[in-house]
Amino acid sequence: MGRLQALLGKLPGVGRRSAERMAQALVRDGENLLPNLVAALREVEETVRLCSLCGGLTLKTQDPCALCRDPRREASQLCVVEEPSDIPLIERAGAFRGRYHALLGKISPMQGQGVPDRRVEALLKRIDSEGVREVILALNSDVESDATASYLADVLAKRPVKVTRLAFGIPAGSAISFSDPVTLARALQGRSPVGPS
Repeated sequence: MGRLQALLGKLPGVGRRSAERMAQALVRDGENLLPNLVAALREVEETVRLCSLCGGLTLKTQDPCALCRDPRREASQLCVVEEPSDIPLIERAGAFRGRYHALLGKISPMQGQGVPDRRVEALLKRIDSEGVREVILALNSDVESDATASYLADVLAKRPVKVTRLAFGIPAGSAISFSDPVTLARALQGRSPVGPS
């Protein structure tokens, strides 16, 4: 049971206590839940993979993924995200029609993690071979993501591409009074013109 708890605890967002409760639930309801979970994990292992181009999730029979194969996507724009799960979130917004590149991590010295070198090398290769003119860093807003953005900006400075980052600011439907000082500062720095120019 200890091994199961340790493995569950490695999942994102699952702490020690949550992993313990999950393991106990699997044992307690083992006849129904456990076989179905094992079957679902096997199915994922057999059918799903990371896209060989963008790093997003795709079926093993559809690699590269549908977004990478879509000729209507704007090849000159490449949106760099931290994790494959970020891609569908941006897609749902409906405002981006370019291509994606998942880093599969971010620089986190405290946890001994970094962006896999192979994903940075793949990013550079794509910029050189696909005619990318703009790299949009769609990274989270935390210290590790800021470090990752700075690192990528330095690496990409040697390439003939425009490097941008998502604007940070006040969430839609929120008030200035609910914003923290960092959010307000970033909103001021990322301000955009209004009206005719």
